[in-house]
Amino acid sequence: MNTLLRVGLRQQSVYIPENAMHANDTYLTPTTSLLIANLAKLGFGVSESLLQALNKTTPAYQANILENFRDVMGVNKSWLPLIKNWMTPSEVRVSDYIMTWFNTVFQGKGTQLACGHIIPVNTFPLERYNGCPFCGTPFESGVIENYGQNKQLRVLDLWTSASPAAYLRDLLSSKTALDDTQMDSLKTLLAQLPLPEVKIGMKETLVTVVDVLIERNEGAKATALFTTPTDILRYLWFKHTGFHQLIAPKTILQRKKKNNTTMYVAYTTAPAFIAQSLKLKYSRRDGIMVAGWLNNMAMDAETMCENMHPKRGMWVRFIRALRLAEFSQRAGFEHLHTVIDKFYREDYTVWQGSLNHYRLRYDVNSTMDLLQQRPGLFARSLFANMLWFGPDPVAAAFSNIVDKVPARLLFTLQMYADYYFDRTATRAVKPLGGVSKKIPANRLLAMYDDQQLEDMRNAVTSLCLQAMTKRFEAQATTAKSMYIAPELFKIPLSIGDRGEQIQDLPAALMGTRYKISGDKIILFMQWGKGLRAQHLDMDLSCSIAYDTTVDICSFSRLHAPGCKHSGDIRWIPNKTGTAEYIEIDVPELERVNARYVSFTCNAFVKGELTPNLEVGWMDNKHPIKVSEKTGVAYDPSCVQHMVRITRGLTKGLVFGVLDVKAREIIWLEMPFDGQIVQNLNLANVKAILRKLDSKLSIGQLLQIKAAAQQLTITDQLPADEVYTPQWAMNTAAVTQLFID
Repeated sequence: MNTLLRVGLRQQSVYIPENAMHANDTYLTPTTSLLIANLAKLGFGVSESLLQALNKTTPAYQANILENFRDVMGVNKSWLPLIKNWMTPSEVRVSDYIMTWFNTVFQGKGTQLACGHIIPVNTFPLERYNGCPFCGTPFESGVIENYGQNKQLRVLDLWTSASPAAYLRDLLSSKTALDDTQMDSLKTLLAQLPLPEVKIGMKETLVTVVDVLIERNEGAKATALFTTPTDILRYLWFKHTGFHQLIAPKTILQRKKKNNTTMYVAYTTAPAFIAQSLKLKYSRRDGIMVAGWLNNMAMDAETMCENMHPKRGMWVRFIRALRLAEFSQRAGFEHLHTVIDKFYREDYTVWQGSLNHYRLRYDVNSTMDLLQQRPGLFARSLFANMLWFGPDPVAAAFSNIVDKVPARLLFTLQMYADYYFDRTATRAVKPLGGVSKKIPANRLLAMYDDQQLEDMRNAVTSLCLQAMTKRFEAQATTAKSMYIAPELFKIPLSIGDRGEQIQDLPAALMGTRYKISGDKIILFMQWGKGLRAQHLDMDLSCSIAYDTTVDICSFSRLHAPGCKHSGDIRWIPNKTGTAEYIEIDVPELERVNARYVSFTCNAFVKGELTPNLEVGWMDNKHPIKVSEKTGVAYDPSCVQHMVRITRGLTKGLVFGVLDVKAREIIWLEMPFDGQIVQNLNLANVKAILRKLDSKLSIGQLLQIKAAAQQLTITDQLPADEVYTPQWAMNTAAVTQLFID
């Protein structure tokens, strides 16, 4: 029940099944009134339908709801920073650290703290610290003192018994890859609900479904879901590493090695120890299960081998670890024996090899014939082939199969045509398992003049829009009017950029823009809840970009123009966790002509960002109160957005960018390498912002649909088709507009 409440909150709703509603009170009960008041303190309001449903539930169920909301908003965590009155600059000198070190080593006079350091007189102002100023160890925990400062409440709606089942169907049939928040919700729903009869839209989703079926001992159903050997490999790799994508072992090893190499030799982990975690070891029971999957696959042996070829190195390791060669000798496994034999002898033709052969020989006809056999790959290589062979033959060949291309790829081509065919552009890419990088424009762009490049853009856009218009026109509808909420024009389509961290508040897509209502925002980071006291140095920082220079606000520079840091915590207290803050003064940033502020968090210690670390920002029309006694600034009602780190290979993460002039915060997840904010390359941030700006919004997609179906767009309700921010919150349902 608790898990469904959390899934509902991600959709800005509260789950109340019919069997939980018993009472039939006409008047609002005292416990319901108290619940509404407590939710308002956390920044949530309720709709009329939800209020009526809550009034019919028992006090125990209402207490359960409130406890879940308090858990999500971190009410029971410690939000204590290192410095009490951190809004006022503190006079700390390098000599203070040197003197404290000598004083501690030689047991001089001064104030001895619980951590063992002896602070000499006339150095650190101890009355301003909640812990040790030398080693960054807090000695206390800090509770939230201020609640309900933000009066703009998130209005929650009602989720009934049918809502989770409908949401599960949407997730399973989503036509774009699910982000980690949706994937976590999918696992939760599959654990609570029966698997519906629905076509699974994406391979990553299939992996999760197979995993649940095998845990239920329903392996026979799982067998029917595998259609290619790559599906099986994807599942095996997911079970071994937790990654839904086929990230190469060497990529994981390189990232982990880099993450474990820090500025201090003492914190460097040996490569052999890192590699140990990727070793494969399976029981004979696992081996016979996988052997059966491959043996019962309907695909012929040569096609299976060709499908396995791109990941040949990984397949060789898995074949050995699973003893597939041994099992292929058994009676009834003849098909597997043929596959293994062909695979090891490489007695098969690789489609990609043939394509490269004809492409390098500039054989346009043979290349186009091969590409038309695989529309998806043709779409992904369309831009590069237009530059290689010229636009006319490629566009003509693509037009023959454009109706077979998935809608998500058509929209991707339409969105990025301007971005790709710009010889001055620097593109942002994120290799599988890697960090965001910037790459220069394709060198072949220099072979074409501006008019030719413009013609290429127009040709791609025209082909894609015509194909989607044709698909929308083919849909029967009785509607005459459409209402599109203005907010939908600021929400990009969920194509290409998937979040790798979990959002327990109403989820947002990368590129979503948040208007700030006040003059100041406060970044926050909380980590260490439930962990023993230890050295676990996570850093909250921001990078301030000007026209020609860059400034930072971090542990090494607590005060910069327009930014104030609450102090560097390097050791976490036992079980309670701790926090860091940065206040950002927007008018001050405008005064000094700052353009962008990038919000970052880093793991200064070895490894990645610690699981259960939470980062986000708070906004309020009026200044957010900071406790003078403890320095705690966190107020759940003021939280505009936050994410929870769960896993991954992320050493540093950009989790938002403030556009100072527009007074908007762009939500994004951009991993980068490095212990400190100085490792962030701002050119990468600018490149990814341009990429996000080029994305099609949900509102623009609905305009295309309305034009194709000859619907009148109205700015007022009622309308025959209504699209609101609440509807768009279920991004899996939005993908049903992608007609294939």
